[in-house]
Amino acid sequence: MSHFYEWQLALLVLSCIIFLILQRYLLNTSNHEVHDPAHTARPGVVAKLTRQYLWAYGLAMGADWLQGPYIYSVYRDQHGLSERWVALLFVLGFLTAGISAPAVGVWADQYGRKRMCMAFCCSYALACFIIQISSLPLLFIGRLLGGFSTAILFSCFESWLISSANDLSLSSRDLSTILGHASLVNSVTATLAGIASNKLVESSARFSSPFVASGILLVLNLAVISSSWEENYGGARTSVHEIFNLTRLAKAWSAVSADTRLLVLGLIQTCFEGSMYIFVFLWVPFLQDATSLDRTLPLGYIFSAFMLSMTLGALLYNCIISLCHIESSHDSTSDSDGDGIIAVHAKLSTVICVASALAFVFSVSSGSEQQRFWAFCAFEACVGVYYPVQGMLRGKLVPDEHRATLSSLFRVPLNAFVVVSLMTGVASARHFVLSACAILLVLTASVTGLTFLKRTRGPPMASQRAQR
Repeated sequence: MSHFYEWQLALLVLSCIIFLILQRYLLNTSNHEVHDPAHTARPGVVAKLTRQYLWAYGLAMGADWLQGPYIYSVYRDQHGLSERWVALLFVLGFLTAGISAPAVGVWADQYGRKRMCMAFCCSYALACFIIQISSLPLLFIGRLLGGFSTAILFSCFESWLISSANDLSLSSRDLSTILGHASLVNSVTATLAGIASNKLVESSARFSSPFVASGILLVLNLAVISSSWEENYGGARTSVHEIFNLTRLAKAWSAVSADTRLLVLGLIQTCFEGSMYIFVFLWVPFLQDATSLDRTLPLGYIFSAFMLSMTLGALLYNCIISLCHIESSHDSTSDSDGDGIIAVHAKLSTVICVASALAFVFSVSSGSEQQRFWAFCAFEACVGVYYPVQGMLRGKLVPDEHRATLSSLFRVPLNAFVVVSLMTGVASARHFVLSACAILLVLTASVTGLTFLKRTRGPPMASQRAQR
């Protein structure tokens, strides 16, 4: 076992290289066989939007990932807070993200997605500065800013991309490619950020040093977004004084009520991402349970292995989508830019929910450290597929005028799910909690399959009717 994790890292790197080569081959084949004038006429437009988004998204996620490994250590070890205060700070962050999510979505649709992404850079950078100070009231303020910033990060960036792609009349193929690349960038960035944060702490002997680097990235990202992005909005704008535009919230909820597939998207996000956040809290004690008492787990290697697994999932998604485009080019009756692309992504969503549930069941039933590690790597690979799949479904189904609002509303039950789980003590009942997550994911897969099979070939989308 002394070199087990090093060998797993090498195996995952080799797998990523193989899938990257396969993705390149399939992409080149797809470009030669798919004769889509809308796609081939403006390759420069697609490349420009890809660069604009991936640079800003990569810097934003890099800043976020730099903070993740040491936020507990900053509160507990550097500032000397008790376990109770640390738990309260964590819960406060999730609560703030959930409570502020509806307002964040409305503001983004109302006053501009670019402005909200710039506000993210400012608020998150301020939170990075505040966490350097050993003052409990200031740390609470910093956690509030962190929760608010998280609500922006996971709704407004994607909303800007999809709206920009629609404004440029890009095809579903182009959008799915960009989302796949974004998932790949996210996982690679996470791997590099974990290594960088570890080096920064070692060299400075301060757990808060990664937050300084994070703040620098956020200031740089502010300049990138300000100089390269164009603003986009969600339909007609009302008075700037209507800070909490309840009318817009009501219209957004009406769009959800009119299309059951939007409700299912919210269910998928709550159950899958909620399970993911709970997994973040539980993977260390789960592996420690299966480890002899005289061994110390190489958590840095394990974290990097998880991130490489997520990279593998993103590459797998790109390969699957390229194969689908090649197949659709040979089938004149296929709908590669409408219901067909929705059906493909709905099936993928169902598969990753089932695969994630099986990974959790395997980890609970096995007492082997190696087998639990492999199960967790399988789950992280599902995460790598999940993000572009969910983003593509939102891009096709969510009305553009309510895009950021609905993306944020979907995060309210997600954050409530995580807060309730944390408050009930998931660590002490971790086998039961992961088993419950597996059951929820299977139920979600069943609902997803039934809903999309029934509606994909049905009448026009309610969300499209709402836009008319």
